[in-house]
Amino acid sequence: MIRKTLKKTSKHEKIKDFIKKYNIPPEFLSTNRKMVSRAVFLGIFIAFIPMPFQMLAVLAFMPFFRFNVPIGLAMCWITNPFTMPPMYYIEYLTGSFLLGTEVAPVEMSMEWFSENLDTIFVQLYVGASFYSVVGSLSAYWAVNHFWKHSVHKDKNLHYTERKN
Repeated sequence: MIRKTLKKTSKHEKIKDFIKKYNIPPEFLSTNRKMVSRAVFLGIFIAFIPMPFQMLAVLAFMPFFRFNVPIGLAMCWITNPFTMPPMYYIEYLTGSFLLGTEVAPVEMSMEWFSENLDTIFVQLYVGASFYSVVGSLSAYWAVNHFWKHSVHKDKNLHYTERKN
């Protein structure tokens, strides 16, 4: 379903006019399986890393990797002001578990965070690295799997319709 919607949207005349007007390389808006799965991978990988300007980090990868830029940017929105505190807390707990260190009591305030960043930094980024790799690889696999499944389902449906 999503695959068909993306395909229809990418062929819309307003999108084509936008690409021509701003001289955007069309591959950055391409909606094939590889471009979408790369965008999901990169966006989710960056989303789990605690850093400011995550969308700029995704844009920095544009010269090196070809991916659907709007989808990559949208994947960064997984982390937003509502989801950041619990995500970073879980990343900190996971990092502490993986490193075998003691978990310090945490307060959900910017003051506590700025005062204790040096003590939780390593655990936070170890946990973030774990979730970045696992989350982005899982999402990449899921997009590829469901996209291929959708294509095969459409082919089988088309084949049975032609047969009847």
